[in-house]
Amino acid sequence: MVQKYLRLFIAILILSFSTQQFINSEIGNGIFLILISLFPILFHFRNERILLALWQVRKQDFQKAGNQLDKINNPEKTLIKGQLAYYYFLRGLMSSQTNLKKSESMMRKALSTGLRMKQDRALAKMQLSAMAMTKRKKKEAQILLTEAKKLDEKGLLSDQIKMLQQQMKRI
Repeated sequence: MVQKYLRLFIAILILSFSTQQFINSEIGNGIFLILISLFPILFHFRNERILLALWQVRKQDFQKAGNQLDKINNPEKTLIKGQLAYYYFLRGLMSSQTNLKKSESMMRKALSTGLRMKQDRALAKMQLSAMAMTKRKKKEAQILLTEAKKLDEKGLLSDQIKMLQQQMKRI
């Protein structure tokens, strides 16, 4: 639990030192320290390991993304709620190639924990829909697919959704 708030504590220390610099008429140092204090605050809300893993997934390098996620010790204790949702989301994406059962549980955890972006929720529901289709659960797959279609406002997943709808007709 302490690790979660260590970054905020460091930011508070830097901000207090910048206040001391302002009091001592060292305005330039104070401004610089305020800018430096933004980094621990940013990394409190955006874990650097998860950012690196997202970057690796975008580059289709799942091995390196998995290595980044493996370096996070005790994710339930060290990550805040939003980070934990993306941790589960990335784990679900990576395991969707090999272990569907694990991938499904990770995607469900990610959705229940709370993915922030609608596009990510749409992708998770689309993945869950595909997994339900492999289990021959047509109703559940249809419900998840319509939810994914509603969440995909920008139409980035429209081709994949259409493909899944065509495959659903065969079931």
